Amino acid sequence: MYNKILLPTDGSGYADQEIDRVTKLIDCDGEIIILSVAGKLTSSAFQSRKHVQKVNAGMLNEAKGIVAKMKKKFPEGYNIKTIVKTGFPAETINEVAEKEGVELIVISSSGKSGLHKFIIGSVAEKVLKTAERDVLLVHNTD
Repeated sequence: MYNKILLPTDGSGYADQEIDRVTKLIDCDGEIIILSVAGKLTSSAFQSRKHVQKVNAGMLNEAKGIVAKMKKKFPEGYNIKTIVKTGFPAETINEVAEKEGVELIVISSSGKSGLHKFIIGSVAEKVLKTAERDVLLVHNTD
């Protein structure tokens, strides 16, 4: 059993499988940390600062909604903390895991698909390769 588990989420449809694993692995007085990482654009010659700020605010609000929705899916009685950060997902997940002192990261094996996954790569794979703690990779079957 684990006392502190990090559950990063991108809002893809695999929350139920991840929640099932986490609730089986957390100590009765343990803490579950739900994390969503919002991307952050920088302004360029082709985009105005105002437009980029609006897009960034939208991504941050979406991430806040994702963690709130995930938290509501848990049965009552669990100690749950939510965190929203901006940055690169895999790196931010590992940074939060370190800062929060988590013992286990539970992450879905897929969330994005198609061209997006090909170009960016798998966040779960990057976390698995770079984490300095246990990682449970939840295989999703669709």
